Amino acid sequence: MNKIKAFFKCFTVKQVLLAMVVILCLLAWCALTVFSVGKKNGLPDQTAAKRWSKENDAAQITCFFTGSTEIDKNRIRTFEDQLDKALLEASITASNENARLWADAYSAVGKITLSSGKTSLEADAVGIGGDFFLFHPVRLLFGSYFSGNDLMYDKVILDEDAAWQLFGSSDVVGMQVTIGGVPHYVAGVIHRESGRFNEAAGLGKTLVYVSWETLSEYGTTDGINTYEVLMPNPVEDFAYKKVKEKFGIDETNMWVVDNSSRFRMKALFQVIAEFGLRSMNDYAIRYPYWENVARAWEDVLALVLVLQILFLSIPAVIVTVTLILLWKRKQWTWRTVWQFFLDVKEKWTERFRKEKNKWKYF
Repeated sequence: MNKIKAFFKCFTVKQVLLAMVVILCLLAWCALTVFSVGKKNGLPDQTAAKRWSKENDAAQITCFFTGSTEIDKNRIRTFEDQLDKALLEASITASNENARLWADAYSAVGKITLSSGKTSLEADAVGIGGDFFLFHPVRLLFGSYFSGNDLMYDKVILDEDAAWQLFGSSDVVGMQVTIGGVPHYVAGVIHRESGRFNEAAGLGKTLVYVSWETLSEYGTTDGINTYEVLMPNPVEDFAYKKVKEKFGIDETNMWVVDNSSRFRMKALFQVIAEFGLRSMNDYAIRYPYWENVARAWEDVLALVLVLQILFLSIPAVIVTVTLILLWKRKQWTWRTVWQFFLDVKEKWTERFRKEKNKWKYF
């Protein structure tokens, strides 16, 4: 204890306060870094590329279309053919003949009415096609996902709220609901995410997932407004540029996002640069809930980045100023520094020689 007191007496109050400021700033930076990394990895809708390839050589690209852009399955198949040709031209092939080189999905938002025989329910709906749940692994409570590539379009996934309203239970996998007079079967029941951002983004209401065919025929929707693809990305922006090029839609009718890099430092600096302008959206696009959530977290993480820079800058300035002052007040020369190192070297050489002689007789 006495040694500690003696140690602190060597410093002035000002020096102690500055040291505390440096330590607190570094601790704050560490806390913000942990928060930022955790949140980036905690958005499963944005991390499909990491799940797809552990080598970090894949990209998740999303296209959002305006309501006036007519996107149908034929348009998507045409793009898929173009994508295959583009990858072939770039000499990109799958690691083995059974592995998939890329995967895609499309979706639309709307409303649909379901009936269990006892009661009816009008709910928000996502009509899916392709490998939708590969991109959006919503948390299952019961059952399993279904694929938009299934030959039969008679499956539905309910959230807990929809299951309770229709059946009075959440364990209802295999139960039948009627949509437009056509029987459909519950494939799974999911947990709907809560929280301020999620609820504001569109998850504040009952939600169900059905096939795109079911939604377009028996529900109300403005059509397919989202297309997503997971594909190789051998060099930066390769996938992003190929998707924009091969879809062949004017940029005024399509907004393309590279989900794989949207939370990197470079992208967050762009968000900071566009502060205030991001609210001025002249695209007639209705974003799905997962994109609204991602855009909200872009703003938050951009602010966190600003704070991280601030909390690193303060210690850097303090240390720099301190070193400058020490330099100006120095009472040594480079010759004395050189002599100091020579003395240390000589001291350790002599110690090594003594130890060597000590063990020579054993």
